[in-house]
Amino acid sequence: MKVAIVHNHEYKSSEVTRHLLLLLKKNKIEIDDHQPDLVISVGGDGTLLSAFHRFSHRLDEVSFLGVHTGHLGFYTDWRDYELEELVQSLLVHQEKSISYPLLDVKISFHGNKPDKHFLALNESTIKRANRTMVADVLIKDELFERFRGDGLSVSTPTGSTAYNKSIGGAVLHPSINAFQLAEIASLNNRVFRTLGSPIVIAHTEWLEIKLQESNDYLITVDQLDIYQDDIKSIYYRIADERIHFASYRHMHFWHRVKDAFISED
Repeated sequence: MKVAIVHNHEYKSSEVTRHLLLLLKKNKIEIDDHQPDLVISVGGDGTLLSAFHRFSHRLDEVSFLGVHTGHLGFYTDWRDYELEELVQSLLVHQEKSISYPLLDVKISFHGNKPDKHFLALNESTIKRANRTMVADVLIKDELFERFRGDGLSVSTPTGSTAYNKSIGGAVLHPSINAFQLAEIASLNNRVFRTLGSPIVIAHTEWLEIKLQESNDYLITVDQLDIYQDDIKSIYYRIADERIHFASYRHMHFWHRVKDAFISED
């Protein structure tokens, strides 16, 4: 097994990474930062998102595992004081993994500018800098509504517990192969109307957000901010690729939800 480690730059994460590297070398587990079989993130869920984007070109060949230096997150199964147990579990050479859906994001532009493609593990949002965003929302190429408001958020099932939840979206179990559209402060009155509720869209369907011509749109893909001129539309669908998490000790999704939002057992 070849292992890569991705960590944030906080002191605690650096110390945990140093200790983990010593344990891996002691147990003759190869370190490979370019073509690993397993990527271990040390930090929090944000660090794991960074690890995902760094190795998103190798999703068919790599699994992920998260070590949290604070409290357990939605993508991290191990705590920083469990490193010896973690390394021992790697020596068992379990081949099992659990996979989650990803969001395919395609940004199209006016003129002959080529499309840009991204994968999102959590969500993608569309906003305008200083004024109301106006956009046509199409589902399977059919106009569904004209949106006016602060913006739109499109999330994966695992990302449904992140920004999506804070704006009133539903929490989806990751076994549901679908994605979700949620409105951000929509404008609804006797003149302008939107559905006003989150929409869950099946993996067999796709979503297109057609934007009014402007150069002040901000597109996010997970923690990445994408500023581009001449954006015409953004397409969303469930990606063909999936992210795989090594299931040496993968926590039940609803346990994570309860731990994060209700109480810790």
